[in-house]
Amino acid sequence: MNRTLDLITAVWRKSSYSDGGQTNCLEVTDGHPDTVPVRDSKQPDGPILVFGASPWASFLAGVKGDSTVHISG
Repeated sequence: MNRTLDLITAVWRKSSYSDGGQTNCLEVTDGHPDTVPVRDSKQPDGPILVFGASPWASFLAGVKGDSTVHISG
């Protein structure tokens, strides 16, 4: 099954962990079940990375210091 996300009209929001300026900003968009599209705010027309919701939640937990991140592969 090939599933393509339509991100043309996506509304992007900056991470709450961004530095508040125009640098080091990560943006995500909501409304895509089971996936988390992510982009660099400095390059809005650049590449978009799409992560699974579960791995993204593990990553955020690790960034926030809520738990140890385990990566298997």
